[in-house]
Amino acid sequence: MSDNYVLSCCSTADLSEGHFKERNISYVCFHFSLDGKEYEDDLGKSIAIDEFYQAMCDGAETRTSQVNVEEYMAYFTPFLEAGKDILHVSLSSGISGSYNSANIAAEELRENYPERKIYIVDSLGASSGFGLFMDKLADLRDGGMPVEELYEWAVAHRLELNHWFFSTDLTFYVKGGRISKVSGWFGTALHICPLLNMDDKGALIPRQKIRGKRAVIKEIVKRMEECAADGTDYSGKCYISQSACYEDARAVADLIEAKFPKLDGKVEINHIGTTIGSHTGPGTVAVFFWGKERTA
Repeated sequence: MSDNYVLSCCSTADLSEGHFKERNISYVCFHFSLDGKEYEDDLGKSIAIDEFYQAMCDGAETRTSQVNVEEYMAYFTPFLEAGKDILHVSLSSGISGSYNSANIAAEELRENYPERKIYIVDSLGASSGFGLFMDKLADLRDGGMPVEELYEWAVAHRLELNHWFFSTDLTFYVKGGRISKVSGWFGTALHICPLLNMDDKGALIPRQKIRGKRAVIKEIVKRMEECAADGTDYSGKCYISQSACYEDARAVADLIEAKFPKLDGKVEINHIGTTIGSHTGPGTVAVFFWGKERTA
């Protein structure tokens, strides 16, 4: 395993602390507030994920903030002082300014540590799709890939990581201004579950309005059949993220495991963390897998 550089990401990759530790992936925490009280998005240590979503259901106000330049500099500096190069992968620039902050910090630090290499990659992804991307980078690092080559591989292949989402609760999409109150009212009355994915700019794009939870669960698995590498012969990993709707996520995972018999292990189900979850609210399920390159 290559040990002369640090593989790093944001907490918004939505894997567990144990997972990050096992794969030797460092992470820097975003921030959020709940009814004005500030927390780090530290994978459920400051506040349990279930408690966070219950607070949202009870009407708590949430706000999020990205990692700023000064925080990135403070986070990167100990690695550089230890003689390590850095490959840091950020939350998608399509939904956050974190990538820009990381780049500014890296540029300043390169002047102070000219002998060190600092690479910043825009994941163009989020939640456990971002996490699945990090897992692949960890595999390549552990196989001995040098940091320069890993950076090039990450940039070349990041759009092959497919992200598909659906939501069964429109409350927080209305609250956040992503859909109008009128659309939210009709959508709720008609049991509309929007299906979305991430485009080639890393932005979340509505793709289809589907009536009913059962129908949208079938449709998201159908999208995986259409987009996954080798179709139903897909032999890579599949991750799911969910926000306080584990049973819905389990239903999707069961269908995927039945339709994709060559999967690399079982589907891994993770929480949508507090940063992403502040915007989606409860009731969102996201499916992530390797497949066709996102072109739009």
